[in-house]
Amino acid sequence: MSEKPSSFSIKNWAQDDQPREKLLYKGKTALSDAELVAILIGSGNREESAVALCKRILASVDNNLSELGKLSVEQLMQFKGIGEAKAITIAAAMELGRRRRGEEALQKNKITSSTSVFELMQPIIGELQHEEFWIIYLNNSNKVIQKNQLSKGGITGTLVDVRLVLKNALQVGATGLILAHNHPSGTLKPSEADKQITNKLKVAAESLDIKVLDHLIITEKAYFSFADENTL
Repeated sequence: MSEKPSSFSIKNWAQDDQPREKLLYKGKTALSDAELVAILIGSGNREESAVALCKRILASVDNNLSELGKLSVEQLMQFKGIGEAKAITIAAAMELGRRRRGEEALQKNKITSSTSVFELMQPIIGELQHEEFWIIYLNNSNKVIQKNQLSKGGITGTLVDVRLVLKNALQVGATGLILAHNHPSGTLKPSEADKQITNKLKVAAESLDIKVLDHLIITEKAYFSFADENTL
């Protein structure tokens, strides 16, 4: 026995309640966050529309899209009306948004301050639950040539391959380096390991006339800059 088409599908709603049509005729900026997510999932459940369901999902994360992006597929599936396919669609959309932020920061392409480093790296490592250590390679105009992950999973237990960092710097023609890593704990205080790694790379780079310009510790919403604090 085939199922009847659900009356809760977006295509069966009144014109004013259809976010797809609203986007088409009024533009994407006219839609609320809940309406945009509702377009992704297409339908709600038997008790609530897609928009109402999405409002409830967003309310669970204090209407914060960054927090929504942290929800796993399994966590999203806890909401009635969100199956695996819808949960995957939401997760994919959030990930695209995160990557876009990083690309927009990279397009500016010139590091002018510690804030511009934070804008470049926060979308990549600011919300991770594990530590990652990255190197940003700059030319003599402070434009980003390349950025590479150096280690993952906690730098205290990681041997920093200085030779690899400097070999890559020479290959890409970098004259400056910026170090960046995240603290999932949220603390902005540099550890002894952070200081040792900074000094190790700084001394090694100087022998090749390459400068370590800064080292940022990045959390979800803030950062610590060795250069700004005169500890470089």
